[in-house]
Amino acid sequence: MKKVKVLFSIGLFLLMLGIYLSTLLATHWVIIGTILGVSGGFFMGGSSYFLPDEKK
Repeated sequence: MKKVKVLFSIGLFLLMLGIYLSTLLATHWVIIGTILGVSGGFFMGGSSYFLPDEKK
C-alpha cells in the first residue's frame, strides 16, 4: 500500500507542476510542462496497478 501512496503523490506533484509550468508563455516551458503533466498522469494511473485485490 505504501507504493500506491508514493507513486500517487509523485504523480500528483508532477501533474500540478506540469500544469503550472504550462501557464508560462515561453514555448520551452509549455513543452516541459506538458511532458511533466503526462508523466504525472502515468504515475498516478500506474499506482493503481499496486492496489491490493479484493479477496472473495
